Amino acid sequence: MRIVGGRHKGRTLQAPAGQNIRPTSDRAREGIFNILAHSIDWKGFEDMPVLDVFSGTGALGLEAMSRGASFGVFIDNEVSSLQCVKANAATLGEARNILTLKLDARRLSSPPLVAHAPLALVFLDAPYGTKLSDPALLGLCHKGWIAPGGLVVVEISKDDNFTPPLDFSILEKRTYGAAQVNLLKFKGV
Repeated sequence: MRIVGGRHKGRTLQAPAGQNIRPTSDRAREGIFNILAHSIDWKGFEDMPVLDVFSGTGALGLEAMSRGASFGVFIDNEVSSLQCVKANAATLGEARNILTLKLDARRLSSPPLVAHAPLALVFLDAPYGTKLSDPALLGLCHKGWIAPGGLVVVEISKDDNFTPPLDFSILEKRTYGAAQVNLLKFKGV
């Protein structure tokens, strides 16, 4: 697994040993970032803080940082995943530009001030087949984590059904191997 674009392009990322982590494939990540860069109208990554929920290795948030995002907030409920995010960020020289939070994404509280919320770009990559994307997405929007007009990338299994909550509209939907990627826009509540 590697960073596929930006200033850290080609750099390797590690995954926690013995964990049931399913990092987003390089192909799917490249597709996600191509959509963000070329298929929609938005201001881009430059100086934008991003949120990576169910962060695992941190690959999505760190990829955004490689492409110009200024800060990454990483949420996971596994300590080993957050340690992996910290190690990967340190390897890339980004250790000072991240915040890791051990939280259950299904039961979020309001974001701490250091999280730079509300955020305009959110990655949500719950374990496949768990149906955790829906409650996490609702918590994120109702607790103030996502800015009105913000983009949310939701990755699920290509075999899973996904209907976004009414507060979101689908901008793009693509399949990359086993992954279905949904790019949503938050209308605001």
